Amino acid sequence: MLFAHGGGSSRHSPRNQSVAGVLHGVGMRTVLIDLLTEREEREDHQTHELRFDIDLLSERVGEAISWLRGQPELAGDPIGVFGASTGAAAALVAAADLPGDISAVVSRGGRPDLAGDALTRVKAPTLLIVGGNDSVVERLNREAMTRMTAETRLEIVPGAFHLFEEPGALDQVARLAADWFRTRLSGEQ
Repeated sequence: MLFAHGGGSSRHSPRNQSVAGVLHGVGMRTVLIDLLTEREEREDHQTHELRFDIDLLSERVGEAISWLRGQPELAGDPIGVFGASTGAAAALVAAADLPGDISAVVSRGGRPDLAGDALTRVKAPTLLIVGGNDSVVERLNREAMTRMTAETRLEIVPGAFHLFEEPGALDQVARLAADWFRTRLSGEQ
């Protein structure tokens, strides 16, 4: 499982580390990467522009997928991508550009709308998870779903806001992601 972090986040994000821990605990390999270099992170901290450069972020997801494909112990294994915030848009663009390499996508509080026209080309089954108290992102996810032709499902976590910091919210995200990846990557559906 590859984690694509959103704006202002990194591989050190406690939320993504928590979800990765649950996935790892059920037998899934996880890789958390930073989509921006340290220099780019410093620049983005000031400008907030690079976190919305979906072309750059999706290119970095693609590079990470290529690296994973080059690892002998992973040869032939299906790859899922977990994207948060703008990282979800990057994951979806990468899934559209690499249909044979990304087998499933999960978006947590994501901005799939920022994937633009790539949404129509995504073939990977996609789970969109949104907080029930995040009405703007819920609307954006619902609109994005209407453009997608791949298997797509929206799950609302009641009482949660964008960061899923409420008690039990992140646990629910992790369970939903684990179930989605387990069934979509193993072909058990």
